[in-house]
Amino acid sequence: MRTRPDTSRDSSPDRSPGSTGGSMAGSMAGSTGGSTQEGGGRELTRRRVVEAAADLLAREGREAVTTRAVAAAAGVQPPAIYRHFDDMDGLLDAVAEHGYTRFIETKRAVPSPDDPVDDLRAGWDLAVEFGLANPALYAMLYGEPRRGTDSPAHRAGMELLYGRIRRIAAAGRLRVDEALAAAIIHATARGAVLTWLSLPEDRHDPALLTAMRESMVTAVTTDEPAVQDPGPAGAARALRAALPQQSALSEAEQHLLGEWLDRLAAGG
Repeated sequence: MRTRPDTSRDSSPDRSPGSTGGSMAGSMAGSTGGSTQEGGGRELTRRRVVEAAADLLAREGREAVTTRAVAAAAGVQPPAIYRHFDDMDGLLDAVAEHGYTRFIETKRAVPSPDDPVDDLRAGWDLAVEFGLANPALYAMLYGEPRRGTDSPAHRAGMELLYGRIRRIAAAGRLRVDEALAAAIIHATARGAVLTWLSLPEDRHDPALLTAMRESMVTAVTTDEPAVQDPGPAGAARALRAALPQQSALSEAEQHLLGEWLDRLAAGG
């Protein structure tokens, strides 16, 4: 059930003193510019509200993010919040999106290591560091899993993750399929952060994070490439060599696949 507003909507537009004055001609002449300015003003107000809510969440926790507290921090009247968001859940969804966006910007700013498995380690470490540095936001994002999962920032994050996984696959070192690898990487990172945050400070041991990261790496990667020769030709040769040992395909299917693999191998 979505949280209802704690104050009534004010359906009247914000107006400064004297805004109803002026001639009809002046109003018509300035209508286009006024609409543009109004749109920019609405976006600025929305951004202030989201940033104020995010700041309250970071400093004081989820319970501090109330309509009146956010309005005071953003410098707006409480009803103005509901001209931008249907209810408090809508505002929290926007805060989650804001958090995801900041995280993705951070990930994109970090150069990728040359080795794809080291790149995976670096991405995992960065995700965990973000969670530990932003505990209230992280708990809201992943303690309430529905938040942000359809947002553009979340989709961008998944694209980055799958990009890392495909680099590993292209190097012949992916142990499981891509979807399972993504689920394992997410589960271990979330589990590491939420477990760390649940522990008393005197039980915070960095060895826990290292052990969980390395268990993830072991689960999704291999030490040596499954295919020694790089590129599609090497992969085709390795698969062609294993083809007679499998029984999932009919004889005709094996023959057709063998022809395709021979072409790929020759093309390398």
